[in-house]
Amino acid sequence: MTAAPLPTLQPDASDLLAHDGHIARVQGISVGHFTDTRRPTGCSVVLCPEGAVGGVDVRGAAPGTRETDLLDPSHLVQQVHGITLAGGSAWGLDAASGTVRWLEAHGAGLDIGVGRIPLVPAAVLFDVMLGDMAIRPDAAAGYAACQAASSERPQEGSVGAGAGAVVGKIFGFARGMKGGIGTASFTVDGVTVGALVACNALGDVYHPTTGQLLAGARTASGAQLLCARDALLRGAHPQAILAGSNTTIGVVATDAQITKPQAQRLATVAHDGLARAINPVHTMSDGDTLFALGTGQSGKTLGLMTLFTLAAEAVAVATARAILLAQSVEVPGQARLPSWSDWQGRSNAPL
Repeated sequence: MTAAPLPTLQPDASDLLAHDGHIARVQGISVGHFTDTRRPTGCSVVLCPEGAVGGVDVRGAAPGTRETDLLDPSHLVQQVHGITLAGGSAWGLDAASGTVRWLEAHGAGLDIGVGRIPLVPAAVLFDVMLGDMAIRPDAAAGYAACQAASSERPQEGSVGAGAGAVVGKIFGFARGMKGGIGTASFTVDGVTVGALVACNALGDVYHPTTGQLLAGARTASGAQLLCARDALLRGAHPQAILAGSNTTIGVVATDAQITKPQAQRLATVAHDGLARAINPVHTMSDGDTLFALGTGQSGKTLGLMTLFTLAAEAVAVATARAILLAQSVEVPGQARLPSWSDWQGRSNAPL
């Protein structure tokens, strides 16, 4: 097989790095991370204590989620109070309990007369191959992420839910590259749409506009990008992959006034952004899940065509930024996973 040439820094990647939008620009939203220092894992929270209509769309065949049913447009509850994204696979869902505790302590939640119940859907990604799998996000991690939440620009790269993310594992984990978490936003007519995406995809990641291959499966030597799509088209056989061991999860939020059915559709269309940045995507071994939130705090509406376009674009840019800002990782006894920045001469570490 002929490997793709070693990538170099191009202006069309610089535009993504220069993007200054982020999800916390959405009115009514704050974002926080907890990153575990004992191994690459963590969790991230998107908080909307005053409530937001929510939606969700699960496209991957191996999801790990919590409380997604309540987001169905036909179901009773109209608002949620936060979203938790976490590593740790199914164990990481416990991080949402910490988010619930924090929100309750701060007076947020569904008023039931005798108290308030914060509603916090969640999704997890599989990162337990890096280090000691017994270390994973728990309720304390979720609480800590909430304590760190603010409306400032969130950290990106190998932090929070993206701390242990790895992409491009089609031909084996050791031939992948480091993934991460990224954010982006766009504002039109006083309405902002933003996204936060933790990319742990099975597939490769591309520049969503130019199609430049950014990161993913490497050749057997590890020195070059393979381009998994082209390899599969040539008849290469992927390595047997543990079901559910990949996933891209995220949140797209807007301060436009939208209904719950529109929030559901917003989550659906936002997956177009994943399809522009990841190939292959939505596989049997991915649990790709996107949540949507509408705070309504701009006091404005926006045509759905424009709103959906902004959502897909924000998700696409956030996904690419998750890769561009990730940091390489080397776990004792395991293969070193390089980052995009290694391939740009920003690090002297060999691939």
